[in-house]
Amino acid sequence: MTISANSSSRIARGGKAIYGAPLGILMLEARFPRIPGDMGNGTTWPFPVLYRVVSGASPEKVVLKGAAGLLPDFIDAAKDLVRLGAEAITTNCGFLSLFQKEIAAAVGVPVATSSLMQVPWVQATLPPGRRVGLVTVSGSTLTPAHLEGAGVPLDTPLVGTEHGKEFFRVLIKAEKDDMDVAQAERDVVEAGKELVAKNPDVGAIVLECTNMPPYAAALQAEVGLPIYDIYSMITWFHAGLRPRAFS
Repeated sequence: MTISANSSSRIARGGKAIYGAPLGILMLEARFPRIPGDMGNGTTWPFPVLYRVVSGASPEKVVLKGAAGLLPDFIDAAKDLVRLGAEAITTNCGFLSLFQKEIAAAVGVPVATSSLMQVPWVQATLPPGRRVGLVTVSGSTLTPAHLEGAGVPLDTPLVGTEHGKEFFRVLIKAEKDDMDVAQAERDVVEAGKELVAKNPDVGAIVLECTNMPPYAAALQAEVGLPIYDIYSMITWFHAGLRPRAFS
């Protein structure tokens, strides 16, 4: 909401249904626990957000099946968020980089579908001879098309969590509703350690999965490298929507 003021009047500008939450988040339909730090936990964010669950968009369909047939549903949901008051849109899965151009073209507001979009920015910060590596929920299904959609070089090294004991089978395979958080953390940390061991030139890591921020600090402590995730990206994204007023 914009308020125009002069010496004689204050006009509040309308036209939306909801105010004070300029960021809209498109959520996958899932039932696993969204702990603090997870994108789908409202307490994660230091600012209000708007959520919209995309019916039928399960993690398995999006991550393992290329989100086939779901683009119209994501566009409709994004338009709903804009009608409510969202001034920018993001999503609850890094694999939705496949839809970056289409959603952005359809909704008329800034769109950031994937944490992977940070890779070129992070690469620009690194010294010569160092490069960005990725930890993803599913290394076997993160395709060149996903990388291209986010502007990620196709030779970027990556490791997935699909061979872990908890994270992948709860979040993607939906084998149970509850999750052993300590084991999920170990799965993410072990994937990051494997990435660095196999690629000693990795100078920073980007976490693809929006459920990984709760484990970023543990991974950073283990590998001693900068770690970037959806939290780092969205706090930057939101800062452009509501710049800090210094006076």
